[in-house]
Amino acid sequence: MLCQSWQWNHCKGRMLMAWNSGDLPLHTGVLPPFLYGKGIHNNWVLNEAMSSDFRFVFDASWTISSFHLYDPEPWSSGVVGNSKVSGVEMRSWEYVGNSHIGALYGSLLYHEANYSSLVKLLKCDGNYIFFNPMENFVYPYGYQSSFRLWKERILHPWRKRRIMACIDGINSLEKIPDCSLKDHMKLSAPLEFSFSLESLLPFIADKNKTIVLAVAGYSYKDMLMSWVCRLRRLLITNFMICALDQETYQFSVLQGLPVFKDPLAPSNISFNDCHFGTRCFQRVTKVKSRIVLTILKLGYNVLLSDVDVYWFENPLPLLYTFGPAFLLAQSDEYKTTGPINLPRRLNSGFYFAHCDDSTIAAMERVVKHAATSGLSEQPSFYDTLCGEGGSYRVGDNRCVEPETNLTVYFLDRDLFPNGAYLDLWRKKNVKAACVKKGCLVLHNNWISGRLKKLERQVLSGLWDYESGTRMCLQSWHNFKLTS
Repeated sequence: MLCQSWQWNHCKGRMLMAWNSGDLPLHTGVLPPFLYGKGIHNNWVLNEAMSSDFRFVFDASWTISSFHLYDPEPWSSGVVGNSKVSGVEMRSWEYVGNSHIGALYGSLLYHEANYSSLVKLLKCDGNYIFFNPMENFVYPYGYQSSFRLWKERILHPWRKRRIMACIDGINSLEKIPDCSLKDHMKLSAPLEFSFSLESLLPFIADKNKTIVLAVAGYSYKDMLMSWVCRLRRLLITNFMICALDQETYQFSVLQGLPVFKDPLAPSNISFNDCHFGTRCFQRVTKVKSRIVLTILKLGYNVLLSDVDVYWFENPLPLLYTFGPAFLLAQSDEYKTTGPINLPRRLNSGFYFAHCDDSTIAAMERVVKHAATSGLSEQPSFYDTLCGEGGSYRVGDNRCVEPETNLTVYFLDRDLFPNGAYLDLWRKKNVKAACVKKGCLVLHNNWISGRLKKLERQVLSGLWDYESGTRMCLQSWHNFKLTS
């Protein structure tokens, strides 16, 4: 139909690409972490392939008559309900994000390919030919004999006239525009996510109305991404990121993460001096309980996980076996024997809270206590829910807060070990030791300093992110830490 009418927009139409694999990559650049299907991606790849010159790139728009493309996303074809709306208009923030990273990667900023110069694959008078519009020259396609023999047999005067007439007809019917990608990239537009916390929740939550929440600042962006990559590998999609600063927010948007900003987050968060025991750490941790309380009041359960918690398996099926009025928290006790609910041994970096009245009332008390405390939120959790000195303790692994009747259950450390339990981080093969133990998660705590924490996790192999390419590591990657 296209060949008969010649009525289509060469710049804005659907693009279909195919290439041979071979020994060389398609282009020299690093593929940006595009949100696929949200604009820029195809044109960026084409630009890099033309610039790298590893392939003979040609345009077959005038020759391919039909194709079948399965596309499960209705908006990408411009059809939404009974109205016609383009994908770009519907998801402008995603298009803006792709525009920003498209400009940051590759050669686009200093070299843009000229689409009008592409060699065209044409079918004229029953023959397939390549036509170079810049040199006004015709090349044979698929002919086994020599170029001289092709000229003799194919380009007889009468056939040559018919082929050139075909080419002239195409040139007169369709003036090929340059299709400048830069002209369509929204580089000056602010990089803002168009969703608030309230509007994100129904899209992200699972069928049980549960959210996995992480709170992170820019100094932990690589650890955040390793955590995200691990959850994605486990096919866990109901996670959200609370950004403590604008840098983390923009980074998360460019990585395609469901993120929102905390307008009340503390300012001047230190890059390297915000670990356990620092004043920065004390201020930052109080954000977590406040955000969790907000989400609970909106009617969603929350699994709060610090980004230094490595997930071996999805713990939610086990956590769901506990009913309402239970707060399930990791124990920070390092001794292998004895009670695990001793004073100040509740770790507020990994806990699961139901959105029931008892839990909400108890969390309100925690947030209020933390707001007036000169310490981090962690002591506020224990002193509020287990009583000062552990006066509300029940047995070796529980506490019951008397006013709200909330039960705090300290999770089994064989399944949810902290960073000091059994010296798991010092094992020669950390992963094998944890898998043998049956760990669902492993907390990278009980270590001082961001760089030491990062080094320990990367060297252990419990790492799923390559910061150089900003891509999740895959099973086929041969990732090695180099000095």
